[in-house]
Amino acid sequence: MSGRKWLAAACGTVIAIAAAAVPAQAANPIVTNIYTADPAPLVVGNTMYIYAGRDEAPAGSSNFLMREWHVLSSTDAANWTQHGARASISTFGWAGADAWAGEVEPRNGRYYWYTSINGNGAGWMNIGVAVGDSPLGPFTDAKGGPLISDSTANSSGLNIDPTVFVDDDGQAYMYWGGYWAPRAVKLAANMIDTVGSVITPQGLTNYWEAPWMFKRNGLYYLMYAANDTAGCVTDSAYACQRYATATNPLGPWTHRGIVLGQVSSTTNHAGAVEFNGQWYLVYHNANAPGGGNFRRSVAVDRMYFNADGTIQRVAQTTTGPPANPGPPSGSGTNIAPSATPSTSYVSPWENLAAVNNGGAPANSADRSNLAYGNWPQQGTQWVEYTWPSARSLNKAAAYWFDDDQGIDLPASCQVQYWNGSAYVPVPNQSGCGVAGNTENVTTFSTISTTRLRLSITSKTGLSTGLLEWKAFQS
Repeated sequence: MSGRKWLAAACGTVIAIAAAAVPAQAANPIVTNIYTADPAPLVVGNTMYIYAGRDEAPAGSSNFLMREWHVLSSTDAANWTQHGARASISTFGWAGADAWAGEVEPRNGRYYWYTSINGNGAGWMNIGVAVGDSPLGPFTDAKGGPLISDSTANSSGLNIDPTVFVDDDGQAYMYWGGYWAPRAVKLAANMIDTVGSVITPQGLTNYWEAPWMFKRNGLYYLMYAANDTAGCVTDSAYACQRYATATNPLGPWTHRGIVLGQVSSTTNHAGAVEFNGQWYLVYHNANAPGGGNFRRSVAVDRMYFNADGTIQRVAQTTTGPPANPGPPSGSGTNIAPSATPSTSYVSPWENLAAVNNGGAPANSADRSNLAYGNWPQQGTQWVEYTWPSARSLNKAAAYWFDDDQGIDLPASCQVQYWNGSAYVPVPNQSGCGVAGNTENVTTFSTISTTRLRLSITSKTGLSTGLLEWKAFQS
């Protein structure tokens, strides 16, 4: 493998060596009892997860030894819990060795883990994908073979480091590649097949490996490792993290600068995510006791944007970020009462005014502040808010109505917004909860809109209802 490789997350079944969840320290690196590398962050609800490979090379080794992937989690971005190994090489029956970098992407209530791994057949590195029903799995091989291999037309010189991004319109994209050879392709809705031809993205100045894609305020960002000495590193054996932006998810890209300078390990692998209103950069270095180029450790620091959308260079710290638990559920500025509600259907004996009348339900059967229900309608119905002018929003909270008769908790839901021409899912949606007797909070990247919609899909043969739906101004 390349002496500059990293790993982030991969897929697989929960394996026997998975340890019980244990607390990790609130400092950088965030884990020091094992070595971890190639981190890929993911936010689900009020939790940030990091998917990372485990470095197992003995002291003095001159090569990587990586056989499994671990998961960490935090509710404040400072104090971390280790969940042990959640995947290994044995997760993929067609794999031979080398559990390298990957990333987990949610879609349709499931979690897809894309990873770099060496197959047993011809060629070297491949990209595989596994799937699980929760951020912690269990994960199983979703395809039974590589998604990308050396036999893929126009594949990279080294098929490693997949980053997957689902756009607001539901189209998924994957970027990957090492040895100065970035590649990109569209993914099918099933997330395990490609659509169309593999392309070579343009404009990624001094690209080496380790892409990471995200979107903010309608602009696409792609971070990646570079090893040039033109302001990046002092020695080309090391790497920095550069980034580019584009107005189209497949580019062309325009180089913008450096996100993260040289770290203490030769490899430099990073991922960015917004959590509780703050952006974070997750990366690795060699700073843990006994660490080195093949014994790396995950670190987390805050990341900031300038007013024009460019990224400030991240300051590497040994303390890590301060605790950021975010506002408690339901707090903040709820602007739902100032909106005009509407719906696809409301039962004649129920009341749409219930959704934003400021009620505080005691449980899902509490009618004391009115209730909205859409019986006898089944399937997908919706409730929406309209404001007279655009509002900036980044969170919503639904308290479901369940009368234990024809109205029950939903099968699923989705928060959507009006983008000026159509309703689309809010970006980076944390998931739309359907639990009873509680407020189900959905966070998302800040949007500006005059209309917010809650799309609700019922269980078979049943209808749905709401006691309160809050919308929070960012």
